Amino acid sequence: MPLLIPEHFPALGLLEKEKLVLPEIMQKDVQVRIAILNLMPMKVSAEADYIRLLANSPLNVEIRWMKLRSHTSKNAPKEHMETYYEFFDKLKDEHFDGLIVTGAPLEHLDFSVVDYWNELTEVFDWAHGHVKSTLYICWAAQAALYHFYHVPKYLLPKKMFGVFPHHLLIKGLPIFQGFDDEFFVPHSRHAEVRREDILKADGLTLLAESEDSGVYMAMSGEGREFYVTGHSEYEPYRLDTEYKRDLGKGLPIEIPMHYYRDDDPKNEPVVRWRAHSSLLFTNWLNYYVFQHVHLKP
Repeated sequence: MPLLIPEHFPALGLLEKEKLVLPEIMQKDVQVRIAILNLMPMKVSAEADYIRLLANSPLNVEIRWMKLRSHTSKNAPKEHMETYYEFFDKLKDEHFDGLIVTGAPLEHLDFSVVDYWNELTEVFDWAHGHVKSTLYICWAAQAALYHFYHVPKYLLPKKMFGVFPHHLLIKGLPIFQGFDDEFFVPHSRHAEVRREDILKADGLTLLAESEDSGVYMAMSGEGREFYVTGHSEYEPYRLDTEYKRDLGKGLPIEIPMHYYRDDDPKNEPVVRWRAHSSLLFTNWLNYYVFQHVHLKP
């Protein structure tokens, strides 16, 4: 629960019923400072996802929201971005213990034509040299793997969409403390990175994968960077929202796999990834951002 965020931050309204953020939290001493570069189009819902998970740690965490000068969000209100987000070039001289870079709906584009690619890679390089550990999520994981290791992404014939079982390839790492042998992760993406490219890249370690959805997590620098291809942070109804959104737009979309009870979209989702998600973020904060004892000097 101990988070330091603005008192009237809009995402807090989504979390009031969960009692995750209390007014007295704002007065606690900060132990960990996290920057989040939120590239998701629906800012407030993504903000709530990460606040919810970072609030599970017993650490006192300050969150700062980062934006890029080379990109203007088309979906977030201008007032929201001006009030709560700060430009990378203003934040880069401050101290941060951890960085999270979210996904973005850009998988159909080559990285070189993304309008903010040059500034984004500046963020990647800054984080590598100045931040103890970074979580790259979904498209950001694909982008960072390409930037640092020239790992290509491949467009999929259809969207990887649903909740899939995964297994660990390396056990005993602090990031997996408390994990079961099999755990579930939501995926919602049109592209993938492949295990053979990860395995042949010097400095990369493949940590977890799925027989159905492929690579899930890779690591570099003994935890300086984690590349996570799924959306462990998603709240229970996010895939449902995406499915109905695409249906409403007339887009070709299949029912998310292993998500609705009896695979029937008239039924409620079966939530089976939240415990793993909480462990992932808590372990990352505790062992790689706060203690910082598993990185190479």
